[in-house]
Amino acid sequence: MLELKAEPLTPEAFAPFGDIIDTRTADYFHINAGRTRRYHDLAKVETLGEQAHALISIFVSQPISLPLELDFLERHPLGSQAFMPLHEERFVIVVAPPGDAIAPADVRAFVTDGRQGVNYRAGTWHAIQSVLEREGEFLVVDRGGEGNNCDEYLLALRVSL
Repeated sequence: MLELKAEPLTPEAFAPFGDIIDTRTADYFHINAGRTRRYHDLAKVETLGEQAHALISIFVSQPISLPLELDFLERHPLGSQAFMPLHEERFVIVVAPPGDAIAPADVRAFVTDGRQGVNYRAGTWHAIQSVLEREGEFLVVDRGGEGNNCDEYLLALRVSL
C-alpha cells in the first residue's frame, strides 16, 4: 500500500496537476459601480470532445476518517474538474500526473486550508471527494457531453495529515 503524507496546498506544488482557486492570491478589478471585486479567470475550464459543454453543479460530501484509505484514483480525460468549497471546508487532495499508468513515486497528497479550491486538468488522476471534519458543499465546474469521461486506476493507498 502506498503511504502518503498530505502537504499544504501551494500553487507551485500543485502546478503539474491544475490550478488553485484562491482569491487571497489572485488579482481583481472592480465592477458593479465599484461595489464588487471580480477575481477573473481563476482556472482554465477544459471541455474536449463532441458536443462538450461546461457544467456547474453543487456536490454535498460526507466527511472521511483519517487515515484516508483509497482503492483507486480516477481521471476525466475529456475535461477539467474544479471544486470550490462554499463554507470553508478543508479537504484532502490526492493526485498523479496524466498518463495511462500511475507511478507510485508521482502520487502526491495535499490538504487545503478551507478557502482554497482546485481545478484538476483534463486527464489528471485524482481521488474522490474527501472532505474533512464536517459535511461539505462544493461548487463544481466540469465537462458534460458525449464520450467516456471517467476512468479508474486501481491503486491502494493511505493518506495521513
